[in-house]
Amino acid sequence: MSCDRFLKTTPSNLAIEGKVYQTDSWTNVPQSILSLVPRRLHLQPSHPVSLTRELIESCFPPPTFANYNNISPVVTVAQNFDSLGFPADHPGRNRSDTYYINQNTVLRTHTSAHEAEIFRQNASEGYTISADVYRRDAIDRSHYPIFHQMEGARMWDRRKVPGGNVAKAVWDDLSRMPTHNLEVDDPNPTVHSERNPLQAEHHSIEEVEAIAAHLKRSLEGVVVELFSKAKQAAAAANTLESSPDEPLKVRWVEAYFPFTSPSWELEVFWQGDWLEILGCGVTKQDLLINADVPNQLGWAFGVGLERVAMLLFSIPDIRLFWSKDGRFLSQFSDTANISRFRAFSKYPSCHRDVSFWLRSSGNSAGGGLRSNAQDFHENDVMEVVREIGGDLVEDVRLFDEFQHPASGRKSLCYRINYRSLERTLTNAEANELHGRVEKDLVQKLGVEIR
Repeated sequence: MSCDRFLKTTPSNLAIEGKVYQTDSWTNVPQSILSLVPRRLHLQPSHPVSLTRELIESCFPPPTFANYNNISPVVTVAQNFDSLGFPADHPGRNRSDTYYINQNTVLRTHTSAHEAEIFRQNASEGYTISADVYRRDAIDRSHYPIFHQMEGARMWDRRKVPGGNVAKAVWDDLSRMPTHNLEVDDPNPTVHSERNPLQAEHHSIEEVEAIAAHLKRSLEGVVVELFSKAKQAAAAANTLESSPDEPLKVRWVEAYFPFTSPSWELEVFWQGDWLEILGCGVTKQDLLINADVPNQLGWAFGVGLERVAMLLFSIPDIRLFWSKDGRFLSQFSDTANISRFRAFSKYPSCHRDVSFWLRSSGNSAGGGLRSNAQDFHENDVMEVVREIGGDLVEDVRLFDEFQHPASGRKSLCYRINYRSLERTLTNAEANELHGRVEKDLVQKLGVEIR
């Protein structure tokens, strides 16, 4: 895989958190991303992402659960993909989706990159990991190239439970857990041979029934913790759309995830809509076998902290999490006093369109690897815009496309919405940013501006 368009601007090495990494033809992580690595929003006191982490973490206390919050985001390709069984041709491995430091090293794309290592350490019966993760992605109000995940797991060891009876041990643990008054809709059987299969070569149905019940009670407890506080905050702001006394409602939906089976999504009915909160399931036994703990079995879940924080604090734009503006940060204090975000201003947007031709594969004009329609990936456009505009860009969307009937060349038109969260952008500023975007699209992607 050639990466010629990066070679002119890529330094020979990158320093990340005190360590130096050699670059190569795979390197595609820009300095704008590296500059945000030290921010660690999930550890920043009184920050909404950190407060959300603390609330969820409080549902998984020690000594049963160990909490890992400060693991370096630099991981090997083996950790990020191979240890989890990603096939060699999985799209997540592509440079269009992942930030590569070099061919063998990436910025983690998920907290699961550390799963095998923590399973192998076997330091506790359960764990949570919260961390910043990195993905090349779209630009809009709900996507950002850096976001924060939390995952958790709870295991039982066949060699350690009384009589080797995992099902009974799990039910005994469940009997000691607190109950709740949620309205729970869970109409489907725990396993289904096609939709949600049992790992029959590793687990009995009795074990999975018990593990699923423990998992669901645990995560329903998370909903109670989060959304009870969200209801209080909404009621205080006079924005609650239901009666304060109305019970919270959740439902379990069958799902597919590569690392669990059977699997579910947990949805909560909030402000008139069903919203997916997290994914979970019975851990794939192959992961535990590969981590050298074949006698363990249990459950795992994963949740996006920004997604929950946006609901919990009523934050409308994901860019706000990265703001250093005191008018934003001063609105949040601690988990005992959850408050809804109060907009301090709404600044006008500046829309600009950019139209360009992609090269046909036989045309040698232009200078970039992804200049032709076969190699073009939309995330490359997003990366160019993000590198120039940063958080001054609210969203980028494909506005129009056209294929010339005679030449077969393809033209794309993207609409870029420039809007600052903290001040009014002038037309001159928007024009200057947009001019630089057009220049970089030509230089880095080899397109032809129309």
